[in-house]
Amino acid sequence: MSDEQPNKTIGVLTSGGDCAGLNAVIRAVVQRAGNTYGWRVLGIHDGTHGLLRRLVEYEELGLQLFTGNILRMGGTILGTVNKGNPFAFDMPDGTIEDRSEAFIDGCHELGISGLIGIGGDGSLAILHKLTDGKGIDFIGVPKTIDNDVPLTEFSVGFSTAVNSAVDALDRLQPTAASHDRVMILEVMGRDAGHIALNAGIAGGADVILIPEIPFNVDVIAKKLASLADLGRHHALIICAEAARPKDGDSVMKGGNYGGIGQLLSDQIAAATGAETRVTVLGHIQRGGIPCSQDRIIASAFGVHATDLLAKGAGGRMVAWQHRQVVDLPIADIAGRTRCVDVKDTLVATARGLGISFGD
Repeated sequence: MSDEQPNKTIGVLTSGGDCAGLNAVIRAVVQRAGNTYGWRVLGIHDGTHGLLRRLVEYEELGLQLFTGNILRMGGTILGTVNKGNPFAFDMPDGTIEDRSEAFIDGCHELGISGLIGIGGDGSLAILHKLTDGKGIDFIGVPKTIDNDVPLTEFSVGFSTAVNSAVDALDRLQPTAASHDRVMILEVMGRDAGHIALNAGIAGGADVILIPEIPFNVDVIAKKLASLADLGRHHALIICAEAARPKDGDSVMKGGNYGGIGQLLSDQIAAATGAETRVTVLGHIQRGGIPCSQDRIIASAFGVHATDLLAKGAGGRMVAWQHRQVVDLPIADIAGRTRCVDVKDTLVATARGLGISFGD
């Protein structure tokens, strides 16, 4: 065990939507910090909210907590929030208040000199802004099932979400074939179509619809007709929730994306006479046991993030590039989203397999 900074206290929190693999990151941080550096690790409850509350809500994360099943658990043992920006916090009386200093006060109260935040691009940018110049080194770990954080090939949670979508396609295909139906699977993908693209290829979809490539229902109908010419009267279609027609907008329900699957179902039935069915995978993609790749990526991220704090680094995000962990300035991802590149290898692969994007 290293005796470098033996009395150092660091914090770890999860922010934004939950996903599989978050606990694997927390476990890696605790094991690296405890076994290698002899540090004290505090887990902050409910993301930034835990540091805004008085009393501050946290728990000490000792090595004894990580000898069992936590690596395999979905969600986050610390809890998380996807609302309540400390710079513009909604107060109970309806007013909006800047509570950023309360966040820093909470860190100081706990003696935290380094903080690891596991979140998407928005959460990481806020946490960096909160800690920058405040004497707290901050390291970000990217997590999102959408895999849309810039400059990293993988974010924690993405691979498990893809596996869930592939499993759904595997289960829908026999029913489609048995009843000569067009089965439509709607998956998450608010700004980017990475889940639909990856799962569509792996799951043998005939049509993949993503936000980056607007679709035409007539083109989809022609694809289905070509399958019928081959003697196949069933099909699998996977669509991201924010996929949109060339002459229209994405479908919204209650301020959120959703409903494109049913719209497609109605339009395809009208254009082709096919019997259609829709499955909306929803939050099933977020939950469940993390797959092996998410556990590995999460573990590598957690170790590297802790090592960065040991070097006195701050304002960095860990990332996966070219089969290794690297780190880069969080400022490099601010305000950016990694959408599917329409010239991407996987798009070309799908087209090479005869998969239609409806364009």
